Amino acid sequence: MIALLALIRRDIGVALRAGGGALIGVLFFVSVVVVMPFAIGPDLALLKRIGPAILWLGAMLASLLTLDRLFTADQEDGSLDLIVMSRTPLELSCAAKALAHWLAAGVPLILATPLIGILLNLDATATFAVALTLLVGTPALTFTGMIGAALAVTLRKGGLLLAVVVLPLSIPVLIFGVAASNAAVDGQVSFGTPFSILCALSLVSLVIGPFAAAASLRQGLD
Repeated sequence: MIALLALIRRDIGVALRAGGGALIGVLFFVSVVVVMPFAIGPDLALLKRIGPAILWLGAMLASLLTLDRLFTADQEDGSLDLIVMSRTPLELSCAAKALAHWLAAGVPLILATPLIGILLNLDATATFAVALTLLVGTPALTFTGMIGAALAVTLRKGGLLLAVVVLPLSIPVLIFGVAASNAAVDGQVSFGTPFSILCALSLVSLVIGPFAAAASLRQGLD
């Protein structure tokens, strides 16, 4: 447990440094949301209707943008080999690294949502609903994206592979995240059903992601 906590603290510190990736993800997220009103135009009703989808799409792309540093930095400084050969199970180390990535890159996106939701003409209820769905849905993006990051770090030109593997796995999370947000905004559909499925996706990715990433690292680094 001490080793895992140390790994989490180390990864959060690396992510928050200049060039670590966490700040880049937040800036990208804000940039996407800021640009959308200019692209769509001054139709406030349209902005409010598609606002949750814009926020979710920006969060998904920002998460994908920062995933390539999940294992790459460790490979560059040689610490990835030490993590693989350590006495701590590799699955737990992968889960700790994914948790650190979510705390450094995912939580700031959630905290920024109430502020930039104003640009999309979202009221307090809609903004809170989107932030809540991001809170339970972005872990699924991280833990499924970890599988692609593990594959990418063991192969040449793995950046393209990361996008190819992660995007299809992220689509169900995007669908139910937007559906839950729209249900909370419109009130015509039950919020509980898509929200429960979103929670289930995060729990499933929490179980499968570390094992798949650890198997990929063992296979690729042998």
